[in-house]
Amino acid sequence: MFIQTETTPNPATLKFLPGQTVLDAGTADFPDPDSGQKSPLARRIFGIGGITGVFFGHDFVTVTKDDGTEWDHVKPAILGAIMEHFQSGEPVMEGEAQTQHAANHDEADSAIVGQITELLDTRVRPAVAQDGGDITFHGFERGIVYLQMKGACAGCPSSTMTLKMGIENLLRHYIPEVLEVRPVGL
Repeated sequence: MFIQTETTPNPATLKFLPGQTVLDAGTADFPDPDSGQKSPLARRIFGIGGITGVFFGHDFVTVTKDDGTEWDHVKPAILGAIMEHFQSGEPVMEGEAQTQHAANHDEADSAIVGQITELLDTRVRPAVAQDGGDITFHGFERGIVYLQMKGACAGCPSSTMTLKMGIENLLRHYIPEVLEVRPVGL
């Protein structure tokens, strides 16, 4: 098994491409070791030490380290943990797959929300996935779109610029009712 790695815009996060499917559908975000307990793969990676976050996409794993840890010290162990997991035959996730939260919006805004989610799914999410992350829609209220950055994009120095200059401008261009985009926390 050959696992490729890619840098991300977030210097604390690396993207690992194992050359096979990680998740069949959706994404899974583990911002701390406790949240990773339902995933044998996340548990292996968190067991390395110095790891603060793990994120799964369709065909990639992104790993975030703490400031005191150097990639040169943990990257070989992460590669080993990913390889060992896929060779073990264990599932990536135990039990039910992670479900998305229901987004908040008024029933009158359903058409606008449909347009927003369509643009996010077709234009934004593929680009964000290239950087080892994901973005989820959390609501639309009085012209404000609430989004959450995940994976490599959470805590990335350029995430605010991505939200404001990229996503906000895109949504405002296609949907005049959108006035602003704001990030939400966990």
